[in-house]
Amino acid sequence: MIIESFAVGPLGCNCSILACEDTREAIIIDPGDEVEKIKSILNKYDLKVKYLLHTHAHFDHISAAGPLKREGYGEILLHKDDTFLYDMLEEQGRWFGIETPKKDVVDKNIVHKDEIEFGNHKIDVLHTPGHTPGSCCFCLKEKNILFSGDTLFAGSVGRTDLPGGDSKQMEDSIKSHLMSISDDYKIITGHGESTTLSKEMKSNQFLLSWA
Repeated sequence: MIIESFAVGPLGCNCSILACEDTREAIIIDPGDEVEKIKSILNKYDLKVKYLLHTHAHFDHISAAGPLKREGYGEILLHKDDTFLYDMLEEQGRWFGIETPKKDVVDKNIVHKDEIEFGNHKIDVLHTPGHTPGSCCFCLKEKNILFSGDTLFAGSVGRTDLPGGDSKQMEDSIKSHLMSISDDYKIITGHGESTTLSKEMKSNQFLLSWA
């Protein structure tokens, strides 16, 4: 399997490209910005994008979805509970003084326990509200990798003071869906460095207080 993770945009969102080496079919997790950078990696491996998959609808994680879709790079997937944030894409950008590209329609709403297939592989959806109502993590079981978006970070968790955020939901989501995962999982976070679940269980003060 091809897995490439890299930061995009002024807020450094971690975008990930996952692809099947046999079929060259790919998904992109959180295409937040820098369309040309994303396309260059797709071209490097000669990949065809099936889905644009989003952990949530904050502008730094989803702004490149519209331009990519319009150029034929896959369908937009998002949890329905973040539709209101996607509808506010331009307004979100203005909060940070950033102009966002024109958005496009969401093709499919993902739900908890969905299995997203690409080539000979699949990734599972975990609905983890807290940072936003529709926040999701994506679990790549065959590689023991969790793409946590802005739910879990190295040494911290996502903020809950933005529209739709809820600290109690954040705690419940992490306790119910993440702390039960095998602790040898690698965590590719929404921003910053990767970590492991075992490390966070031992040192993350939020997780320690919720254990």
